[in-house]
Amino acid sequence: MQNEDQREVCYKCYRPKSSCVCEYTINPINTNTKFVILMHPKEYRKTKNGTGHMTNNSLENCELYVGIDFTNHSRVNELLNDETYEPYILYPDINSIKLNTQKLPSEKKTLVFIIDSTWPCSKKMLRLSKNLHNLKKVSFEHDKSSQFKIKTQPNQYCLSTIESTLCLLELLNLQNIENISNNSLENFLTPFEKMVEYQVKCAFDENDIRYKIPYKKSI
Repeated sequence: MQNEDQREVCYKCYRPKSSCVCEYTINPINTNTKFVILMHPKEYRKTKNGTGHMTNNSLENCELYVGIDFTNHSRVNELLNDETYEPYILYPDINSIKLNTQKLPSEKKTLVFIIDSTWPCSKKMLRLSKNLHNLKKVSFEHDKSSQFKIKTQPNQYCLSTIESTLCLLELLNLQNIENISNNSLENFLTPFEKMVEYQVKCAFDENDIRYKIPYKKSI
């Protein structure tokens, strides 16, 4: 029997083909905002529950790069130096722009960097990537709980990458930076929900098998 590492992989969502969720990403959203996902190598190797690739596949105007220190990353620096963009990074901070109450300027195109990593690793990525130090941080307040039933978040308010991106899209819609249909927003998490549904089913099946102890007749 093949193990997880030997299974055929879908090179779009980077999940085993047996649990590929690409069929649920039917109509990627085309945004005015440019999104760039900076993914830690540890997230890249997560085939079971990573949502960075899923987010990238769900957005037309999005790029994804894997690394830790992006100081000398040519494409990242190209975008940072492009004067048509106003760059931001999605990251909680006491001085961040709270999108629930503060509007972003609309003179330039909006460029948002999203770090796809655990909190400890994201801090390291931000510390090492000197070209990101001066970016304005954006964040949001919410009362949602993550639907990531198969993964324990470090805090109740923590959301997965794709859930955070949805919150961001909704707020950019309210600011008229985006004009995304309600239907598109409502379906944005469908691949994520299907992934969680699949993992919950697998976990249930494993537990079911684990406790089925074969009956042994006494001699």
